[in-house]
Amino acid sequence: MPIESLLENIISPITLAFLLGVFATIIKSDLEIPEPVIKIFSIFLLFSIGLQGGQELADVSFNEIAGGLGVIAALVFVLPLIAFLIARYVLRLDAANSAGVAALYGSVSSVTFLVARAYADSRGTPMDGYVTGLVALMELAILIALFYGRFAMSRSNGDKGDLASILMETLRGRGLVLLGGGLLIGGLIGDANFARIEPFFVDLFRGVLVLFLLEMGMTAARQLKEFARVGPAMVIFGVVVPMLHGGLATGLSTWAGLPLGSAFVIGAVAASASYIDAPAAVRATFPSANPGIYLTASLGVTFPFMLIIGVPTVYQMALFWRSALGIG
Repeated sequence: MPIESLLENIISPITLAFLLGVFATIIKSDLEIPEPVIKIFSIFLLFSIGLQGGQELADVSFNEIAGGLGVIAALVFVLPLIAFLIARYVLRLDAANSAGVAALYGSVSSVTFLVARAYADSRGTPMDGYVTGLVALMELAILIALFYGRFAMSRSNGDKGDLASILMETLRGRGLVLLGGGLLIGGLIGDANFARIEPFFVDLFRGVLVLFLLEMGMTAARQLKEFARVGPAMVIFGVVVPMLHGGLATGLSTWAGLPLGSAFVIGAVAASASYIDAPAAVRATFPSANPGIYLTASLGVTFPFMLIIGVPTVYQMALFWRSALGIG
């Protein structure tokens, strides 16, 4: 990975805002963004990317996205399976904690998606607009991970679980509602109506993202204090597994014919780990799972790693696959 690529990502406003949040927490600053404001930021960002993705999808035929849909269908099943098997049989976690880890690492981080999209733009290789819709579909990996956990537990203690209620709870999650609803609205309103709301949902987007990353930096720094409880094995897991996922996703996306920017963004999202929607589903389904394991690994290890090093590394993976497959 070229040094200038890493430096460019580190000195971006998004990364610097995150690092400022980390610094503020380390020095015990009284800087604080109220929780209701953070929820508004989250709603704005999720709904905005949904609207923009829906507006782009309205002009795309099924044939154009068929390859991408096939890639996402494979990733939704494979990514949580990889995370579950490693957590269960390499780290020797129990079924509940393995399912918790798999749910977070099979699902996606919306913030990492936003960072990857901005990075692709900065490299002059923007993603296709329909990728937003594909990313939203990757949230279904939460269901698959919970199913893996339920299945493992049923084999050990006969607990069948209520998979229908798990399905409905996940579908009602705010991530799917905002992204899915935004996609639907963006696809229906047309270009003229979208132009009326574009100054709010597009022009203000990056500014809100920077403020959101400031808060995420503070949150991540607080989670770093849990490193002693997580242990070095989960720290390694939080770096190695995302890179495995990123390499697999960029390879599949490139093989399916997606352009560089789109293959990279899907790879970066596959390499990310959820810390908003998936933890809620895990807590509701497996209350015995320890958030000090799955949440600390996701938010304290993988999130800062992806933000500073992982995103540009996945971009280099996408370039590698294009070269390996002989794509100009």
